[in-house]
Amino acid sequence: MKKIGFLSFGHWSPAPQSGTRSGADALLQSIDLAVAAEELGADGAYFRVHHFARQLGSPFPLLAAAGAKTKRIELGTAVIDMRYENPLYMAEDAGAADLIAGGRLQLGISRGSPEQVIDGWRYFGYVPEEGKSDADMARRHAEIFLDLLRGEGFAQPNPRPMFPNPPGLLRLEPFSAGLRERIWWGAATNATAEWAARLGMNLQSSTLKFDESGEPLHIQQAEQIRAYRAAWKEAGHAREPRVSVSRSIFALVNDMDRAYFGGSEGEDHFGYIEPEKRAVFGRTYAAEPDVLVEQLRQDQAIAEADTLLLTVPNQLGVD
Repeated sequence: MKKIGFLSFGHWSPAPQSGTRSGADALLQSIDLAVAAEELGADGAYFRVHHFARQLGSPFPLLAAAGAKTKRIELGTAVIDMRYENPLYMAEDAGAADLIAGGRLQLGISRGSPEQVIDGWRYFGYVPEEGKSDADMARRHAEIFLDLLRGEGFAQPNPRPMFPNPPGLLRLEPFSAGLRERIWWGAATNATAEWAARLGMNLQSSTLKFDESGEPLHIQQAEQIRAYRAAWKEAGHAREPRVSVSRSIFALVNDMDRAYFGGSEGEDHFGYIEPEKRAVFGRTYAAEPDVLVEQLRQDQAIAEADTLLLTVPNQLGVD
């Protein structure tokens, strides 16, 4: 049995034809979409995080609000760019949002993708150490974040505190037990998937990855997932990991569906999202339901994953 959720980029535009015309619309409709998805029986509501863009830049207020309005559905991100994050502040925000949601957060984090501005993380006050890259910085922030989620004390208490302290070193509060096992890494390569496995993170694989063999996306992703699971087994973790893939899948059942998605190309594309890094971009699946079933049977990565996230065109509105 697979878990099936949606993944929203939270686009908004003041254009007259948009059903999501402002930042407030994007946030409030995202909450409504999570509620509606839960009512329909979906398993997850996930949100993409982009900075300096008309999208969803600050996930934790949104996750907390959606957590307060829902009761069962998983709430997550795919993904938070760790180049921009203060791991300590993030651990507090994540703990609070997870407690509000009753332990339903599934946080996808990663090294991030090209953003709307050059080196946007510098405006947030973060600069890689000498001789290190921004990707190294993201992974270091992630490692600190994971350590904090273990809930162990590390800060020396004031001998004359304003409020009584528990004994020993202090940890960040509020602490949410179990959140450490619900952190996912968005991996664009086989090597970073294996690194995530060694650190005990679940795996998210998107609608694109860096091209490592020239084969279609679903074949490369399936190989990535198998490499990840092998690394997980070798690391000796006690629990079973989770793996998600994202797809653009649209069932054409009425004239509106055909007008919006009927002309979608059904092939992968190869191109460059960063200089000298060739990537493979996954196809859009758009067809009548019975045709979709047969097409999706052939997708090896969907077969390997336990969770499928469907990208949604949120500017069409919640309905």
